Amino acid sequence: MRRWRLKGCLPRPGHRGGVMDQTYITPEVKALIGMEGEPQTCWEPVERSEIRRFAQAVMDDDPIFWNDDYAKNTRYGGVVAPPLFPLFAHRRPPDTPDPLAEAVTNPDFDGFAGLMTTGLPPVPLPHLPRLLNGGNEVEFYQLPRLGDRITARSKYLDIYEKTGRSGTMVFIVIETRYTNQHDELLMVSRVTLIRR
Repeated sequence: MRRWRLKGCLPRPGHRGGVMDQTYITPEVKALIGMEGEPQTCWEPVERSEIRRFAQAVMDDDPIFWNDDYAKNTRYGGVVAPPLFPLFAHRRPPDTPDPLAEAVTNPDFDGFAGLMTTGLPPVPLPHLPRLLNGGNEVEFYQLPRLGDRITARSKYLDIYEKTGRSGTMVFIVIETRYTNQHDELLMVSRVTLIRR
């Protein structure tokens, strides 16, 4: 049986029956493992209206998120934000481009990648345009308070590939530590992104 190979066409990594097996985990990609991004500090402090909106969005009507009289008699001594608030506290400043505008020109845009504020360089995987959320783990240390300035510090924990029925997928594990202006740890998030 004769196999034909078109000029410029390469088998997908992990494909058995092509010219040779390839991997997406190049030395350039491996070099990213352990890399830390620039700290990303929110451009505005934690505000009462943002806490209220977030609490309503997650359907948590605990008065500790909005009632000063109730909150001052708790162990926190005042209004605090819900535990997952730091994940969504990084809103874009008004004078910056909308990350969702890419959807107009890029049919593969998933609406997620442009919203992440990790400060990390992108993983060079041009042949894997799709991005999926492979899961999250979170550890909580303390709740954000009114006026806190939240900073996120991210790093690539791991990058690896697996081959399944639909082809090769690359798993990117990012750890982000969220702190307040006093460098007190609020939470740690680990997200696994899947590129395919």
